[in-house]
Amino acid sequence: MRKWWPLVAVCAGAFMLLVDVTIVNVALPAMARELHTTFPDLQWVIDLYALVLAALVLTVGSVADRLGRRRVYLIGLMLFAASSLACGLARSASVLIAARGVQGIGAAAMFATTMALISSSYSGRDRGIAFGAWGAVNGAAAAAGPIIGGLLTTHFGWRWIFLVNLPVSVVAVVMTLLVVAESRDPSPRRIDLPGMASFTVAAAALTYALIRGAWASGETIALLAIAVAALAAFVRIEQRRTDPMLDLSLLRNNSFTALLITGALLSAAAWSSMAYLSLWMQSVLGLSPIQAGLVVLPCSLSAFAVSAAIGRILHKTSPRLLIGTGMLVIAAGALAQALVRPGSSWPVVIPGLALVGIGAGLSLAPLSSTAMAAVHWSRAGMAGGALSTFRQLGYAFGIAVLGQVFRGGLQHAAGSSLAGTLGGGQAGVVLAHSPALAPLVHRAFADGLDLVFIVAAGIGAIGAILVFALVRPHPAQAHGAPAQHGQAVAAEAGSTAGA
Repeated sequence: MRKWWPLVAVCAGAFMLLVDVTIVNVALPAMARELHTTFPDLQWVIDLYALVLAALVLTVGSVADRLGRRRVYLIGLMLFAASSLACGLARSASVLIAARGVQGIGAAAMFATTMALISSSYSGRDRGIAFGAWGAVNGAAAAAGPIIGGLLTTHFGWRWIFLVNLPVSVVAVVMTLLVVAESRDPSPRRIDLPGMASFTVAAAALTYALIRGAWASGETIALLAIAVAALAAFVRIEQRRTDPMLDLSLLRNNSFTALLITGALLSAAAWSSMAYLSLWMQSVLGLSPIQAGLVVLPCSLSAFAVSAAIGRILHKTSPRLLIGTGMLVIAAGALAQALVRPGSSWPVVIPGLALVGIGAGLSLAPLSSTAMAAVHWSRAGMAGGALSTFRQLGYAFGIAVLGQVFRGGLQHAAGSSLAGTLGGGQAGVVLAHSPALAPLVHRAFADGLDLVFIVAAGIGAIGAILVFALVRPHPAQAHGAPAQHGQAVAAEAGSTAGA
């Protein structure tokens, strides 16, 4: 049993960081009531964590190769714990948002090192078992996030969704110090700080512009211009570096590029709408956080079950067929949820949520394994990191884009002033003080959610078209791969349900 303690230490951190991607959703109405948030505030509470995680994970991996993976993992754990404490004690939305950003830095340090630590701790058959267990834990994190968030928020308050990380972090730090050996890359790449900085600025400016809206305003236009300039600078920097954060020559592979974009579209289509669904269920329908978490559980469970089953046929089925079909099922599931009417209750979205989970389960494992198999084995780590980055960016951009759609639906039915209050999680307060507004509030949320699900369905359909048009039937056969590459593919594929 002692040989598995390093795996336990690594899995504890991975579970925490992945749970924190979704655990916030069911606590949004409670946060909104206590902190008196605006609609953009709620978006940033979710988005900044995913955005920072996506922006830093590739570069932090290079830092870990140079400084030591265990050291960087420990730094990430301690930073994650400290920022979780700051989140739990926050007395304003701005402090909470800033702490979530720092939490994303810690999560990036942990996420970038977990696979390498497992690989260096185990070999042969034990390594395969360890990666399988790690993937299962990550998948469980996706299913557990809404439930854990609901239980903590209902019985202890929303602050405990962050404070619960403290004892887990302490245990993980102690175990890591005692049982995990240090490892480094004997020939590490140089740290690409200019690439990291330009990429972060581009992603942050674009996300801020999407959340802000007001497309004719000078500030939004300036943000878009900054995003374009920073992206151009990133491309220029990466082209000139001998050891770039992202080798842009990989993007000449149509299959790989299509898979990266599909990874982003999958996250946006499948998961980003759940924040707005949670607002409706709790602030309008009056469900408790735990009840709201249970409503979305069919999505997580079906994704987990189908991902596990897919592993048995992954090697003998066309990945293009699995991924493309999965994206179509996600689109169908999103469209099936666009049935919310002023008198609807939560059961109306259950069939669509289950379909979304099935589609995600079909797509996730083959998406990861095919993306890494589409490039030369020596670039498998970079390919896996790039896919994780795009998936987190897709989630962040999805929150921003669907947020604009949701707000537009609210404004169409309720007007700008009331829409701002409703979108900020204050629908329960409005209904308590003005019961006569109930029909208007229900119609506004129905309009907003239906638009969100229709747009999400369109995003999923675009992903399916990309896969069927650009991904080769069997890209995994394009490059011979040694055993290490196969293990990396298996690890990334196993982890995708939670990532």
